[in-house]
Amino acid sequence: MDAMAKLQLLGPGASYEPAEEVGMTGERGAALPQISELAGCIYHAATPKGRVPLLKTLLTSACERDCTYCPFRAGRDFQRATFAPDELARLTWTLHHKGLIKGVFLSSGVAGGGPRTQERLIAAAKLLRGKYGFRGYIHLKIMPGAEREQVAEAMRLADRVSLNLEAPNDARLTQLAPHKIFMEELLQRLQWVQELRQEHPGLPWPSSTTQFVVGAAGESDRELLTTTEYLHQQLRLARAYFSSFSPVSDTPLAHRPPAPPERERRLYQAAFLLRDYGFTAAELPFGAEDNLPTNQDPKLLWAQQHLADTPLELNQADRMQLLRVPGIGPKGAEKVLAARRQGQLRELGDLRKLGIVSGRAAPFILLDGKAPAQQLRLWVV
Repeated sequence: MDAMAKLQLLGPGASYEPAEEVGMTGERGAALPQISELAGCIYHAATPKGRVPLLKTLLTSACERDCTYCPFRAGRDFQRATFAPDELARLTWTLHHKGLIKGVFLSSGVAGGGPRTQERLIAAAKLLRGKYGFRGYIHLKIMPGAEREQVAEAMRLADRVSLNLEAPNDARLTQLAPHKIFMEELLQRLQWVQELRQEHPGLPWPSSTTQFVVGAAGESDRELLTTTEYLHQQLRLARAYFSSFSPVSDTPLAHRPPAPPERERRLYQAAFLLRDYGFTAAELPFGAEDNLPTNQDPKLLWAQQHLADTPLELNQADRMQLLRVPGIGPKGAEKVLAARRQGQLRELGDLRKLGIVSGRAAPFILLDGKAPAQQLRLWVV
C-alpha cells in the first residue's frame, strides 16, 4: 500500500479526535475539497498561530487497547494501516511543499505499548523538523504511558500537545477503557507538561489540550467540568474538547444511544466560563442529576438567578463583575473599563458603540443608577 492509500485510511480516522477545527458548537470544520484523494484529511483549522490548512492523520490504526466506544479497538474487524515515521514525514512535507497544508495533527492507535508508539510519533516529528526543515504548525499527541522524557521531547518539537483523558475520573474511565489507568497513564502526563513549563519558564513551550467523550459512561456535567476546572487552573490547559458519544458498530457500546449535541454545546460554553470569565465549577447552574440545562446558555441562567433582582451598576463594577453580565465578554469588559475613564455610561447606545450585545445585558445592569429602557420582546427566543 503506497503512502497516499494509507492516508486515505488513516486521515479520516483522525476525525474522531477533536482538535483545532472544532468550534464551541461541536461542529467539525469542513474538509478542504480541492483534491478528492485528500477528502477528510485536511481541515480549515484555527490554531494558536492563526488559521491554517491542517493535515490530520493517525500514525497507525492498529491498537492493542480495548476501549469500549472506539472504532480502532483491538479485535474489531476493519482494514488497518500503518505509516513508518519517515514515510509519514515525507508525505507531510510533500503536501506542505505543494502548498496544500501549513500544519499537521499527528495521533495514533497504541501499538507495541505507549512508549514505543510515542517514540514513533516523535521520530516522525523530528524528521519533519530536522531532515525536511518543516517550520509549520505541529500538534503532537501524547500516548497513554509515555515516559517523562518523551513528553519533554514532544513539547520541544510541537506547537501543541494533547492527551485524551476520555473520562473525568477513574471510575468513569473504567467503563470506557477498562485497561487504562486514569492517574498513572493519563493525567500524570498532563501534570508533567505543566511541571516542565515551570521548571524551564523561559522556553517557548507548547499549549496543551485534552478530550472527553460525553455521554458514554454515565458521567455528569458536574464531573466533567470539575475536572476541567482543575485542568485550567492547575495545569494551564488551553482547552478541553468535548466529543459527543456516537455508537460504533461492533463495539460493546454499539447499542447505546448517541449523546445529544446540545449537551456538548453547553459544556463548551461552561468550560469557557471557567477558563475566561472567572467562574468556578461550584457556581455553574447545574440542574437535575448534576447536568446543565440544555435549553439555556449557562451564563444567562446564572445571571437570571443572581443579577435579575440585584442588577449591576456598570459604572462601578470591576472587570470580574463585568464578565458575569450576559453580552459582555473579555474584550467587552476591557472596553467598558476604558470608556468609563472618559465619562459615565448612561444608555444602551453607549454599550452598542463598544460592540456589546446590549439587549442581553440590559435586564441585569444599571446605568448611572437607572435600569436601562428595554424594548419588550414579542416572543421568547
